[in-house]
Amino acid sequence: MTSKPADAHRLSDLARLRRVRDRIDRDYAQPLDVEALARGVNMSAGHLSREFRRAYGESPYGYLMTRRIERAMALLRRGDLSVTEVCFEVGCSSLGTFSTRFTELVGVPPSVYRREDAAATEGMPSCVAKQVTRPIRNREAPSSAQS
Repeated sequence: MTSKPADAHRLSDLARLRRVRDRIDRDYAQPLDVEALARGVNMSAGHLSREFRRAYGESPYGYLMTRRIERAMALLRRGDLSVTEVCFEVGCSSLGTFSTRFTELVGVPPSVYRREDAAATEGMPSCVAKQVTRPIRNREAPSSAQS
């Protein structure tokens, strides 16, 4: 049986975790790190990471990178920016890390996505394109070349 103070504390933590998630959703292109996010909700970085993973199934950093990749996919579909420009536009400071994470989530490198996969959503309303191209979270994308 759980005590009422423990329940109240858990609800308070969940509210703070939602604020962190909302901040990531809103400020994904800004330089964000777990320590800064934790300070913003008066939690330690370790506690925030553990509780965020428990509540949302991935670390705050993983969630941030997923948001950045989702936005990058939309910018690459537009076709008017280079991969490097998109990388920096979504808040990544390393093209290598961006490309690696993009490939893990989407299944193809950003340059290939820009060249080939972006045409697949041509003519679709943006709200539909966003749904059908949403990156896979919490696991790697299936390999396109199965052995």
